[in-house]
Amino acid sequence: MDVLSNPKWKLVLRRGLIALLMWTAIGCVFALPDLAAGGDWFYPLLSSLAQWWSWGLLVPVIVRVDLRLPFSDKQMVRRITAHLLLCPIFTAIYVYLHGAVLAVMRMAPWSRLTDAQLLLNSLRGMFLWSALIYCLIVGIWQAHLYYQRYLAGELRMARLERSFSEARLNALRMQLDPHFLFNALNTISSQVEREPRLARQMIEHLGDLLRLSLENKDRQEVPLTEELAFLDHYLAIQKIRFGDRLRFETEIEVEVRHALVPCLVIQPLVENAIRHGLSSRASGGTVVVSASRIDEHLEIVVADDGVGLPAGWTMETAAGLGLSVTRERIQGLLGEGASRFTVRRRRVGGILAGGTEAVIRLPLRLAGDTRAEVGYGLVAD
Repeated sequence: MDVLSNPKWKLVLRRGLIALLMWTAIGCVFALPDLAAGGDWFYPLLSSLAQWWSWGLLVPVIVRVDLRLPFSDKQMVRRITAHLLLCPIFTAIYVYLHGAVLAVMRMAPWSRLTDAQLLLNSLRGMFLWSALIYCLIVGIWQAHLYYQRYLAGELRMARLERSFSEARLNALRMQLDPHFLFNALNTISSQVEREPRLARQMIEHLGDLLRLSLENKDRQEVPLTEELAFLDHYLAIQKIRFGDRLRFETEIEVEVRHALVPCLVIQPLVENAIRHGLSSRASGGTVVVSASRIDEHLEIVVADDGVGLPAGWTMETAAGLGLSVTRERIQGLLGEGASRFTVRRRRVGGILAGGTEAVIRLPLRLAGDTRAEVGYGLVAD
């Protein structure tokens, strides 16, 4: 019972059973011509099984010897040469092993193993055939090793690519964090002398922002609710600065509240809307953040009713650090075909209106969902 409960022995028994079934199947296949000829089928079948069961017993020894050869994977010529030299030895071993199996099956006497003519007789019969089978076994084993090395190489390459991607995303994130911090500090510094009490409130919210940023420094994606909680602290600072001039609205569908989004992806868009869309207007304006499900995608829109995009503006030539880093992070995290990020003139009911909107479309994935992705989509310009 101890042997059967040992995982190592279970694996050995499982592999042994699979090998027995495989060599039995091969023996049956090679016995088919004799069986098709008619007559007594029992002896030809047992004879074929004895032949291939003998090879099955010898294969572990061949594999072990191959693994102990003092040649690297790149020294294939030397390895082949070594096996050509070992071929006659293993073929001779097979001849005597086959004789022993026949004796166990009572198809030949044990005294046959001591007969000096056994090996000489095999030279006139199946020695060449046995040598060919030995070479075939070695070839299959080498092909198996090559395939294992190929899979290992592919796995290493995938890990390297993932490490490179993570390093690139972290580098982009490190660009974004100081950018956001410096802008927030500039906002606070402008209020220190004029409104010390308000400046202290801003510093408290900035502390909360830094705490949340540090908590999520190793996470590339967070649930949308956490991203909005981070945004609330940022908006609290901006509302203290702008007062009633800044209005903020959210339109978040319930079913997407726990959807995964890139960490710190909405705040740069809201900051961009405030700085470039609303801050220059005496009357300020409204920023609306909406999130909805469209088929199997999550669409996030950050819209403002500010001054709008200047003439000739394009993402490729005129985007600042916040927009550029956000676009690169989305593409790096989810791939170019799985997501899209666009900035365009605001639309109301499909009609162009004043202001700007940034649109992100991502595969809809919920927190805790093990699926890699649900779908792909594009945002129309």
